[in-house]
Amino acid sequence: MDDHTTVPPPEDTGSAAPRLSKKRYRRELSLLSLRLVMLQRYVRTEGLKVCVLFEGRDAAGKGGTIKRITQPLNPRVCRVVALDKPDDRQRTQWYFQRYVQHLPAAGEMVLFDRSWYNRAGVERVMGFCTPFEYMEFLRTCPSFERMLIGSGIKLIKYWFSVSAEEQERRLQRRIDDPTRRWKISPMDLHARGRWRDYSQAKDQMMLYTDTPESPWFIVNADNKKRARLNCIYHLLSQIPIEEVKPPPISLPPLQEDAGYVRPPMDTQHFVPEYF
Repeated sequence: MDDHTTVPPPEDTGSAAPRLSKKRYRRELSLLSLRLVMLQRYVRTEGLKVCVLFEGRDAAGKGGTIKRITQPLNPRVCRVVALDKPDDRQRTQWYFQRYVQHLPAAGEMVLFDRSWYNRAGVERVMGFCTPFEYMEFLRTCPSFERMLIGSGIKLIKYWFSVSAEEQERRLQRRIDDPTRRWKISPMDLHARGRWRDYSQAKDQMMLYTDTPESPWFIVNADNKKRARLNCIYHLLSQIPIEEVKPPPISLPPLQEDAGYVRPPMDTQHFVPEYF
């Protein structure tokens, strides 16, 4: 028997791209969620350090995938890092400095919702860095990532690829839906108008940073549900785990009152039951 717990292959329907029903999506996601919990237990038990980067165009589905990964997990083990733009002090630091403090310690998984690759994308296209700073990033980034890997960090990089037509549909949906409108920033609109520039920046970034030690994995994200399942499945395949069975748990008996009298309920402030 294999010593490692491998991810079972998804259901074979005999078609290269079968229709993904809601029922099947929920079933596959439930199975993957169970595997994620097993991965979490293994990471914690073995003291692994896992760092996953999620990059891609706006509305490509990065946030939705991260949400499905973290939903069944303990936030003390698996946490999300989504940094705002650097402040005045951070702009004077070594570029990678503000990201280093968020890297995982032993027994942790860290998911970066955008990462140090901001410099190769939005900063490059929108002119937020100088040409020298940009080229210095491309030169030093592979060395930086080799240092992370050499220190024992498992680094996994995903790029979510979405077509211009699908991105337009998703952005328009956000504009039309008041509960989603907060997801659109002026920067997103500028980025949409500079589609070609971002394509060139992405291709240049890949040329320098898609290395044998730290490759990029491209996620076809035109179908959100498929992208989520494919990405989670692939993530699980990158860390072969040995099954760690949790110790048996039994609930202790309730403590006896021993004469203690609790205060009357009418002295406490309860939330009204509206529903």
